[in-house]
Amino acid sequence: MAVYNLIKVYLIGGRNKQRAEHSLRFFKTGPGEYGEGDLFLGMSMSEQRIVAKRYYKEATITDISALLKGKYHEERMVALLILVFKYKKAGDAERKKIFDFYVKNAKRVNNWDLVDVTCRDIVGRYIFDHPSAANREILYRLAGSGDLWERRIAIISTAYFISKNEFADTLKISRILLRDKHDLIHKAVGWMLREVGKRSLETERAFLDAYADKMPRTMLRYAIEKFPESIRKRYLSKPK
Repeated sequence: MAVYNLIKVYLIGGRNKQRAEHSLRFFKTGPGEYGEGDLFLGMSMSEQRIVAKRYYKEATITDISALLKGKYHEERMVALLILVFKYKKAGDAERKKIFDFYVKNAKRVNNWDLVDVTCRDIVGRYIFDHPSAANREILYRLAGSGDLWERRIAIISTAYFISKNEFADTLKISRILLRDKHDLIHKAVGWMLREVGKRSLETERAFLDAYADKMPRTMLRYAIEKFPESIRKRYLSKPK
């Protein structure tokens, strides 16, 4: 736990009250909001990356677990960034351990920034590189979870597949999440569909032609954000 203690000292020393108060509002931490009860030290993302990069080689799974259980948002972000840095340098056996640990602790990846910054390069990359039925099943289990963050991990993880010009899982999970009730899932699905369109506009348009009239408005708007105005209007005018 020596590294954990060093990281905690660094994080506490980086407190910024004004930024922390802004984060409480920005990450919706009020009663009934998606980040209810979360606490912030007020560190910038670049500062968190610096501490993760400084200590990732020495940090053990015990240190990372302790950080993930911390009450401050920045503790969890640094823990997850350490996993990302470790994953990039790890051999195959170690990558399996990191992947399993991440999935097991997915409920601690409990805000959209924690998900978006880390799951692509651990969950997405591992499943892409090890495309077994069992690993794919994990992705779809997350997509069907009752936990908001696990569902977001499922769709955002496919960003790695998209980067390799493989779109099938993104489209399948997008269909699973079409009727999701949460705005953060609508945004995530729309974003991933837009990313598909950057590499294959034909693929995105085919999906939209089939499902635009079933998509929540926010999901659709995110998906068509870069389209010409005339095409955006045509999709938005489809009856629900």
